[in-house]
Amino acid sequence: MGFARYYNKREVITGLCFVAPALIYMVAIVGYPMVYNVILSFQNLDVMSFQGQTQTFVGFDNYRFLLTDAVFLQAMRQTFIFTIACLIVQFSIGFLLSLLFVNKFPLAGVIRGTIVISFMMPMAVTGLIWNNMFQTNTGIINHILLNLRFIREPLEWLISGDLALISVIIANCWVGIPFNMLLLTAGMSNIPADVYESASIDGANWIQRTFKITFPLLKPAILAVLMLGFLYTFRIFDLVIIMTRGGPLNFTQVLSTYSYRLAFTEFQFSLGSAGAVILFLCLMAVGVVYLWLIRKEEAN
Repeated sequence: MGFARYYNKREVITGLCFVAPALIYMVAIVGYPMVYNVILSFQNLDVMSFQGQTQTFVGFDNYRFLLTDAVFLQAMRQTFIFTIACLIVQFSIGFLLSLLFVNKFPLAGVIRGTIVISFMMPMAVTGLIWNNMFQTNTGIINHILLNLRFIREPLEWLISGDLALISVIIANCWVGIPFNMLLLTAGMSNIPADVYESASIDGANWIQRTFKITFPLLKPAILAVLMLGFLYTFRIFDLVIIMTRGGPLNFTQVLSTYSYRLAFTEFQFSLGSAGAVILFLCLMAVGVVYLWLIRKEEAN
């Protein structure tokens, strides 16, 4: 008994030694900045108070200011619009592509690999590419639409309010569709082929097999795809900064870019921290809902 207790204690110590470097790294690189950001959001730190070291505790004043700030409320609304629109488009097209690529056909691997290139590219490069493509007079998007007679004059994609938001949504969907396709294809490949064969014998058509078999059996994968897609899309930053910088007139401003603007352009550090905390709380709420759905699914 004593030897077993010693052996188990030694295993625990060995495990802690392996975990300790990663834990220290996470606490130093992730944990400390998050805690300091929360503390900063309850102070009045700006350029003047930073230079004079006169920042004081102001409670929830920064949050009250943001929740009554028209630009912040606009950024929050546009963040949800941007996220929901991207999720709908990414999931719909990704699901259709996964239905295609789950079947084996010539050049399937080559085509799928080509599609995945957009997901593997750095977001900064993607932003520059789409920024050039959406240019009013030199962009290829207007050139194609003019040649196809869909428009009569070039559209001002990046300097017109609604079109600017649409252009950023299109660029982000170009990145997100391969991600959805890969995860959904992996989920579909785990569905037994016997289930589809039995349904075909019973007379079920393609639509019935999709909605009665594929969707129910693919539910865990769908939840994971939507959850990860929401987390990646809701905190979008670099794509918006490169393509529009939140303009024109804040029509593409989202929570992350507005928080950055408050902190590093207007030097309202505490307001920027409060905006970042609100962004974090939104993401945490979605994560809690996802965990609840997963536990409910496992219980069923």
